[in-house]
Amino acid sequence: MRVAVIDYGAGNVKSVLIALERLGVSGFLTADAAVIQAADRVVFPGQGTAAMALEKLKASGLDRLLLELKQPVLGICLGLQLFFDCTDEGNVQGLGLIPGRVQRFQAPLKIPQMGWNTLSGLKGSLFDGIEECTHMYLVHSYFAPLVPETIGQATYGQPYTVAVQKNNFYGVQFHPEKSGPAGRRLLQNFLTLNP
Repeated sequence: MRVAVIDYGAGNVKSVLIALERLGVSGFLTADAAVIQAADRVVFPGQGTAAMALEKLKASGLDRLLLELKQPVLGICLGLQLFFDCTDEGNVQGLGLIPGRVQRFQAPLKIPQMGWNTLSGLKGSLFDGIEECTHMYLVHSYFAPLVPETIGQATYGQPYTVAVQKNNFYGVQFHPEKSGPAGRRLLQNFLTLNP
């Protein structure tokens, strides 16, 4: 199986590649459009600021390429947030795949939310074998609202989206590569999704 991890200078990709290797899959880091299009699965990681990430995606044309992909795509952390219409982080437009605005957590909450949180409302094959109230590891200051595409949620001050699905696009706010056995199971589920 060919798993492309999109290289646009805004992702903590090393831990993702290591997590894939532990599942017996050699992921490859690439910004080559043809290679990404030919992959069986695509991982869209994200770390850092939304404005910088979008600038890098647009400069390479990967913003347009992403939306044209037909194979399963997994956005992680900022990757999930960039699927939405817009974000308050830098007040920038996202990829527009999912309607909604990503917002910043507000005081008196500790920002960023850092650590383990409980998932609920889990739906779909991405969460096969993962029980309600499973804990996943998160580090983020901004959150996506609950939308019709939400397939998992958590609460930090208020309920918010931790997982979405729209057609072949999946996104998770948590870091499956840092979430122990449950995170490994989710990545395995992603690798075995029916395209």
